[in-house]
Amino acid sequence: MIKLFKIIAFLEGISLLLLLFIAMPLKYIWEMPQMVQVVGMAHGILFLGYIALAFMVYNELKWSLKTLAIVMIASIIPFGTFYIEKKYLTA
Repeated sequence: MIKLFKIIAFLEGISLLLLLFIAMPLKYIWEMPQMVQVVGMAHGILFLGYIALAFMVYNELKWSLKTLAIVMIASIIPFGTFYIEKKYLTA
């Protein structure tokens, strides 16, 4: 479960960065909204997977509620999921 969570966390982090730094500028500066639709959908699915897996890993690793809250908040901060992977998921 932890290995899958690491993969989803990485992909979710990449999708957030793509959305914020590539897709959104394309939409609002160059009026090309197509990438937001594609990347936004992928990010949404990965975000939901990240949250669901975070709860599963919370139970598996016996995290405190504080740690779970940090993991959840990190999912909405650019580069946050990469921090979580290094801080809480490396052995």
